[in-house]
Amino acid sequence: MQQADHGRAATGGARKAGGPLGLSHITLIVSDLARTQEMLERVFEARCLYRSDGQTFSLSEERFFDIGGTWVAIMKGDPLPARSYNHVAFRIREDEFETRRARIEALGLELRVPRPRIPGEGRSLYFHGPDDHLFELHTGTLAERLAAYESAAR
Repeated sequence: MQQADHGRAATGGARKAGGPLGLSHITLIVSDLARTQEMLERVFEARCLYRSDGQTFSLSEERFFDIGGTWVAIMKGDPLPARSYNHVAFRIREDEFETRRARIEALGLELRVPRPRIPGEGRSLYFHGPDDHLFELHTGTLAERLAAYESAAR
């Protein structure tokens, strides 16, 4: 099996010259800022960094969060018209798996049946947020997944 060059994500090496510096932020359009903030804080332990509180510097009212060093923005707007498998995944430790599941269930969020897995690629919790965005909490790394796929292909 031939592996592509996955840069820093797989190897921890330096980024390629001229390429992006990394992920800047993720923005989600949501119908209820407070309800989504509660989910982000309870499930992801997000820290709210900014609330526009009625001011509009961008397209609509917004809030910014830090989730594990990633800037996540939520912006008030119309919810998604339909669910899809497009999702945002955050890495968690294996020993957090059941605690995170309990937090998701306590909020009454819908857990999605996980996709089939091969040994070594980690476990995942997939769930829909209040506006049908799909989130994943995953215990593995890209390097572990690539190794599992390579092993399974033999």
